[in-house]
Amino acid sequence: MLGKTAGGLYWMFRFLERSENIARLIEAGFRIALTRSNDTASDWKSVVTTAGVRRGYDAIYDSYTSENVVDFLLRDTRNPSSAITVIDKARTNARMVRTALTTEVWEAVNENWMAMKKALKSPIPDTELPALLGEVRRHSALVRGALHGTMLRNDNYDFARIGTAIERADYTARIIDVKYYTLLPSANFVGSPLDNVQWETVLRSVSAHRSFRWLGDGEMTSSGIAEFLILDSRFPRSLYFASKTLRELLAYLAEDYGERHACHDLIDEQVANLRQHTIRSIFDEGLHEFISAFIRQNNALGAQIEQDYRFNK
Repeated sequence: MLGKTAGGLYWMFRFLERSENIARLIEAGFRIALTRSNDTASDWKSVVTTAGVRRGYDAIYDSYTSENVVDFLLRDTRNPSSAITVIDKARTNARMVRTALTTEVWEAVNENWMAMKKALKSPIPDTELPALLGEVRRHSALVRGALHGTMLRNDNYDFARIGTAIERADYTARIIDVKYYTLLPSANFVGSPLDNVQWETVLRSVSAHRSFRWLGDGEMTSSGIAEFLILDSRFPRSLYFASKTLRELLAYLAEDYGERHACHDLIDEQVANLRQHTIRSIFDEGLHEFISAFIRQNNALGAQIEQDYRFNK
């Protein structure tokens, strides 16, 4: 496969996953802010910081309000990671690799772009925000469903899913980090009902609440929820599940192409690092420190994949 085609598929599905996860990140901040009656500016600042776009936000706004943050993350084309911007980028990449896609995938991408362009034309009132965030997630899921239902299981499919898995791991980690940045009034509140309510909110924001409850083998506590989102091998948005998926997909490419690259060593290290940890060891190390290290490692893996498979050639 040409590197540009591989890169187009990879980034198309990274951007689609990013749009969905931006919605999830906003929902996490929105729900957490509702549990606190004061200092909501700090809550929204945590969302912008976790999204990695604080410098761009600060260049435009001088305060952190729900209206400004939501508008910047969803609608502002000056933000290269806003939902409308990445949805447009996904469609651009889809057009570039049109011959590698089925008609169903292309139509789902195009419908997503048209629907979101209309929905995000005007600022979103708080009362309409939950429904709008649900629409962003739904349209992303429709594209993903078309991929799984109509695409051949070949390298086209593998690169598309690799893009999804890299982005999913990154944003699950960032959503967990929202909870870290949204500090409780003091360390005395750790393990309190307020702490647990906020962790439960994070669980809901990655569509994990029902799965966590259904399994019935974890307490609704900070450690139980963090363990589920980081180390569980069954939940498709956990850091371990996404990393394991990446290892499998990269192994398929190594077998198909008959060569192994540096990215294969990096993903082996990432999976091994998660396997050797327990939730106790992660909390002993420091949750924020662990998550920050994971994000750096995952970003390095994404960059190495681009280099190894020559996306720019």
